[in-house]
Amino acid sequence: MIYTLHVNGEWHRVDDDGQTPLLWVLRDALRLTGTKYGCGKAQCGACTVHLDGRPVRSCSVALADAAGAQIGTIEAVGGAEADAVTEAWVARGVPQCGFCQSGQVMSAVALLRSNPAPTDQDIDLAMSGNLCRCATYPRIRAGIHDAAAALGASRS
Repeated sequence: MIYTLHVNGEWHRVDDDGQTPLLWVLRDALRLTGTKYGCGKAQCGACTVHLDGRPVRSCSVALADAAGAQIGTIEAVGGAEADAVTEAWVARGVPQCGFCQSGQVMSAVALLRSNPAPTDQDIDLAMSGNLCRCATYPRIRAGIHDAAAALGASRS
């Protein structure tokens, strides 16, 4: 069956089984490989994308359920929040192996868009489904605080 997807501001027609996970459609059919396969069970967060602005695990979203929604991937994430997160990540040396980073960034950006001044508890809750094998969690949290502060300063 043919499904129409709106990914990163562009429309795509995809001929696939409606139960195919969105992750594989993004990676295999659309060649957007920034979204990573980690566990396939929505437990690690490596495959996080934005679906109508909300962070979701693309390995657990069926193609049929994503059709017609606004889908955003790491390849096109942008705006003030994404810029602030990227700058904070570099300044704090957050990435090590880098495998989890697309999911971490997508979750952090979604958090800052919905909550421009998150507490430690807000950050822990929003990022709890994102695993980092390098255990850079303290730097991730500090980076999100830095990004929030930078965004607050730019809005003043």
